[in-house]
Amino acid sequence: MIHSGTVSTTVSPVGSMRVLSNREVTCLQDTGNTGLYKLFRQCALAVLNGEQEADCAEELLNEYQDFNICIIQEHRGLKLKLINAPANAFVQGKLILGVRENLFSVLRDILYVSSHITQSSEVGGFSSADITHQTFEILRNADAFHAKHLPNIIICWGGHSISREEYAYTKDVGYQLGLRHFDVCTGCGPGAMKGPMKGGYIGHAKQRVSKGRFIGLTEPGIIAAESPNPIVNELIILPDIEKRLEAFVRLGHGTVVFPGGPGTCEEILYLLGILLHPDNKDIPMPLVFTGPASAAAYFKQIDMFIGNTLGKKAQKRYKIIIDDPAAVALTMRKGLDKVTRYRRKQADAYYFNWLLKIDSEFQLPFDPTHENMANLDLKLSRPAHLLAADIRRLMSGIVAGNIKEEGVSRIRKYGPYQISGDAELMAEMDALLHSFVKDCRMKLPGSQYTPCYDIVKSRDLGINK
Repeated sequence: MIHSGTVSTTVSPVGSMRVLSNREVTCLQDTGNTGLYKLFRQCALAVLNGEQEADCAEELLNEYQDFNICIIQEHRGLKLKLINAPANAFVQGKLILGVRENLFSVLRDILYVSSHITQSSEVGGFSSADITHQTFEILRNADAFHAKHLPNIIICWGGHSISREEYAYTKDVGYQLGLRHFDVCTGCGPGAMKGPMKGGYIGHAKQRVSKGRFIGLTEPGIIAAESPNPIVNELIILPDIEKRLEAFVRLGHGTVVFPGGPGTCEEILYLLGILLHPDNKDIPMPLVFTGPASAAAYFKQIDMFIGNTLGKKAQKRYKIIIDDPAAVALTMRKGLDKVTRYRRKQADAYYFNWLLKIDSEFQLPFDPTHENMANLDLKLSRPAHLLAADIRRLMSGIVAGNIKEEGVSRIRKYGPYQISGDAELMAEMDALLHSFVKDCRMKLPGSQYTPCYDIVKSRDLGINK
């Protein structure tokens, strides 16, 4: 093994997850491909490896092939036996408390999704309302709803692979948000997901906010490549990327976007696609793109891409603020005041955005096989919100091909995805993705990036993989 050290020990639970049924224990001990063990092991390893920044799930799993986690069921409750766990999760032989809390959050969410959604006929379903209800149930089970609190959760999106200057800027913005008592919710990984939480924590400390919330929303396919950062104090694992994205926009009240790569672009397109739906035109949702002065060119290109593909209506749904953290926080403050007034007037919940219309195109899980990626309907003549849905799927597929275990395996077996569509749109896409590669936004700094995609014009690809 190439890791620096491991620890084997037994840990007791924290939080509400203290007992398991015999059926749940059996499912977690099933090491076959159809059992929960593989999923539980992968997510648990990611949590235990949170001190190390990586960007490839496959590499992490290969590095700790000898890691194992077992359920010990006793009359007095349950325990977890960790075998060859990453040593950086321990201090003097004891598991760090924050890591321990997140470890049992993994157990809570995986078991809940399996027993109440995957296997349940009451909650399961594929209609838009069904999927929203599933997302609601997962968040409620994780105690994510604070019903009596006014809107104050700021979603922060951005890349895990950013420069030191950009990272410092995310901390400055987080600090300004924290000074205004805002809670922060991110994808829970490193880079632009960690910086706002770190700055927000300091802002809370100065304001003597003792119960600040730093919420991390992730999903099994990406958690190993973006392990929870140390600031996260509420970790929630959604079953797929689509429910993760819906959880962001239903739970959060305003969104700040920092520089990033295809994953950040996917998030932008998801939110803009929803906001462009005619039913959502009057729903306030403050959205700010921001970065240091050096990121001005990046956001200029993002803005141009959005304008040339989704149109001016999409551009009107966000504001670009460069090199001014206080202005970002002030914009969020004013925006959340509008959100509060609107939801009060509409009798909508503060803690879950029920009124937001989300079509099934943004909810149904997308499997980025080579065939599905080749068949994306990338035409500028389509309605903007539907085109946004397919460009979002394209970016999701590139993320999978870059960092997710299954996606990396497919690229290795079948070669790069073949992406095609309108010539004008493909030119815009090629320029955007090329800039991500040039600026090292596809991999961590110092890593060699091999594209998992080819941009082509012809749709006669003959791909059936």
